[in-house]
Amino acid sequence: MDLRAAVALSLLEGVHRSRVAACLREATSDRPGLASAALVAETLARLALPGDCLAAADRQAAEALDAARRAGLEAIGWRDVRYPRLLAEIHDPPPVLWMRGDPAALAVPAVALVGARAASAAAIETARTLAADLARRGVAVVSGLARGVDSAAHEGALHGGGVTVAVLGSGADRMYPPEHEALARAIEARRGAIVSELPPGAPPRPEHFPARNRIISGLSRAVVIVQAAERSGSLITARCALEQGRDVMAVPGLVLSGRNHGAHALIKDGAKLVETVDDILEELPGLGQVPAAEDDSGKCLFENDLSQTMPVGEPCTLDELAERTGLGAGVLLGRLLELELDGWVARAEGGRFVRVARRMVT
Repeated sequence: MDLRAAVALSLLEGVHRSRVAACLREATSDRPGLASAALVAETLARLALPGDCLAAADRQAAEALDAARRAGLEAIGWRDVRYPRLLAEIHDPPPVLWMRGDPAALAVPAVALVGARAASAAAIETARTLAADLARRGVAVVSGLARGVDSAAHEGALHGGGVTVAVLGSGADRMYPPEHEALARAIEARRGAIVSELPPGAPPRPEHFPARNRIISGLSRAVVIVQAAERSGSLITARCALEQGRDVMAVPGLVLSGRNHGAHALIKDGAKLVETVDDILEELPGLGQVPAAEDDSGKCLFENDLSQTMPVGEPCTLDELAERTGLGAGVLLGRLLELELDGWVARAEGGRFVRVARRMVT
């Protein structure tokens, strides 16, 4: 199946994605070389859709692929060898993944870390620590790039020198929340990936997020809930994980805060209680045995010459720092994020960065 056919099938309206996946599997199970046009036509017939849907779907696919090229996105079809094996095994895999970054990130064995948007400081620190420790053990960290626990998980993975994959509820070219664009660029620069099943330009609608949660769990060997209230979107991800046969784990929290009832309910129902990265990895044989590759690009910039590059208290823009250091924006953002997490750099107004006089306690 070629890419245009995969895109056409992904854009069919009014058809549940599980029906599309089932028809695709049935049509190709004994005929892997079936021509794309025939595959699309046969799938439409199996779905009992009128023939004129074929022309409309094909036209929309061409438009989406053209928009992706303009936005610098890559599309990976269901039959592409780079399509994540674990995701392909779920009952309703996306016919196509749109992405920014390195497709190789999708092949790294992964664990998902998700949790509350309005997370406590303790939950944020826990997510960062677990993600950094997973990254140091060569495990990719998957999350949703949302505020709170999700963004902390991505930041922790970058700090640990590893790979992280962000799954969006919007098009991969349309960042939500918008303030995480810098984080997304840092993920790309560090060989990670930003992915979505939605075509370029798709807005972040509420109905998109429950669907994207099945992709977060589908890409992962296990899902760890760091903080979740009784009615939390993170519990949707946990439910998707259970349906997909993935391990579900949860971090306990304060009883009286009201923010941890969902996570505690999961533990009561049999989810593994997680305190350290070893609690995660002991449930996943073979995972975490390979240390993450070291990436020293740009480290000497600040460790050996921080005083000249960023004088204390002088806010600098990314462009100013790029000019002073000769580094690309992506590498620079990744290093600045590490320094911010370590307490050496803070964010100032106007998207600028400032070096602090002494390391902040975080």
